[in-house]
Amino acid sequence: MNLELKGKKALITGAGRGLGASIAINLAKEGVQVAIISRSKSDLNLLIKKMDGEGHYAFECDLLEENSAKTVVEDIQKNFGNVEILINNVGGTLNIKDPFCSIEDWRKVWKLNMETTIEFTNLLSPHMINQSWGRIVNISSISSLENQGPVTYCSVKAALTAYTRSMGRVLSAKGVVMTSVLPGAVFTEGGYWDITSKKDPEHVKKYLSERMSIGRFGKVDEIGSVVTFLCSNQASFFVGSAILVDGGQGKCFNDGTRN
Repeated sequence: MNLELKGKKALITGAGRGLGASIAINLAKEGVQVAIISRSKSDLNLLIKKMDGEGHYAFECDLLEENSAKTVVEDIQKNFGNVEILINNVGGTLNIKDPFCSIEDWRKVWKLNMETTIEFTNLLSPHMINQSWGRIVNISSISSLENQGPVTYCSVKAALTAYTRSMGRVLSAKGVVMTSVLPGAVFTEGGYWDITSKKDPEHVKKYLSERMSIGRFGKVDEIGSVVTFLCSNQASFFVGSAILVDGGQGKCFNDGTRN
């Protein structure tokens, strides 16, 4: 299938490793010039080498810092150009697990997972609207639909999915398609499941047998390829869509044999 993405420019937040890196590589294979953002310069340099072709751009930045989104966009528009594709991938629990945590902790989780998405969308969508074409993909989580993580994380990801549904409708009239992808448990090198599989393999074995109907974790490219498709002209009817890609992890797939 020809995705007709060659020559377009994309920006990916949280692109140093894992899902973000996979999305970057998959887009680059389609001929997209990709600007990547991460806190780690070494991760950025390694990813640039892995991406096919030339014309990619890396920007080292901590998006939890105030005005970071504006700083990134100003730099990228000056040194890379206007982008037609935005992947809001940065996110995480920040290891904030206490359901009675402080308001300050709630704000940190909100800032990372939700506020950055709003900021980048507001800053970059005007160019997409002006040219009547754009793609924005927000990386949410199965946690936005059910209790699959800390209260803070589940709640903010739910807000992100709701934002996609609502804002997607607004942008669609302007030729911009916003979607969200809701991954389940995905194995990433150096990530939670990688660390846990070494520290507590029995827990991982139990989790896979009881929670994942497919019997394994997801692979980053199984998410990256879906996101790449959603960036294409083939996805023009996916207005505000929230797409669950979870390997049967969700409780909605419970066949009565799992709790």
